[in-house]
Amino acid sequence: MKICAPTMGNKGLNELVCEHFGQAPSFTIVDMQTDDVKVVSNTSEHYGGVGSPPELLSKEGVEVMLCGGLGPKAVRMFEGFGVEVYVGASGTVKDVINAYQSGALSEATDANACKEHRH
Repeated sequence: MKICAPTMGNKGLNELVCEHFGQAPSFTIVDMQTDDVKVVSNTSEHYGGVGSPPELLSKEGVEVMLCGGLGPKAVRMFEGFGVEVYVGASGTVKDVINAYQSGALSEATDANACKEHRH
């Protein structure tokens, strides 16, 4: 299973999770079966590229997204790609994976999506 978090840079498991999902400079992807860690730059439309972060990450094979919060449009896009989304993540990538595994994060819904991102 590939788990992903929006991140501030390229320090792998020790990188801080970015609080603003779409504006994250990078995304850190951890393959839980092989322990491989891959950092992908955010080349979406938010950074002058093409496509959305959910499109970019679905192409990377991400199955679970862990983030602090995100808008309802992103939640619906991830759902369309079959990616589970959990909110309430903070700290490092290692911290949020531990929080996910212990059941401390909430599954993203329209009700707990960021209100300022309703578009």
